Amino acid sequence: MFSRLSGLGLLAVLVAIAPLAIPAPAHPQTQTQTQTQTQTQDERDVIAVAQKFFDAMAACDATSARAITMPDGRLYRLADGAAPAVISSTFAEITGSLAKCGRKMLERIWEPQVRVHKGIATLWAPYDFWLDGAFRHCGIDSFELVKGPDGWKITGGTYTVEREGCAPSPLGPPAPTGPAR
Repeated sequence: MFSRLSGLGLLAVLVAIAPLAIPAPAHPQTQTQTQTQTQTQDERDVIAVAQKFFDAMAACDATSARAITMPDGRLYRLADGAAPAVISSTFAEITGSLAKCGRKMLERIWEPQVRVHKGIATLWAPYDFWLDGAFRHCGIDSFELVKGPDGWKITGGTYTVEREGCAPSPLGPPAPTGPAR
């Protein structure tokens, strides 16, 4: 009888102290740093392709945007408002308009979540968008990519356009830039 009670007593003690053995969640900044450190090369490459797309937008560089997108791929935009509207454009249309852009665009993402399986990938991230140095909106970017002989290319995506309720970007305000194009 005593050994049975001892076994139950030991079990009760283990159950009581088990939560103490579970490590506390890491600070969010530490989690982000850890995620960056544990990303695979493909995940880093997917993020780099998305950044190249934003850089091409900022530079009004249609050639660079064409190099990393599939021309028949589509971007879908869900704009907020009383009646949310879904608008789509092919990458051929988007890159064509980049060749004629005359405004200074800046899109920034943070905390990207990337999934890769063999030659396909998705990227999902919050973003903010600035036009001619003024904040315009925030939202979520979601891209699909495929890996071919020339590396990763964006095949399509969807993004939200949210003009209200935008939390401040963890990136802070953008650095001042030169005049619009």
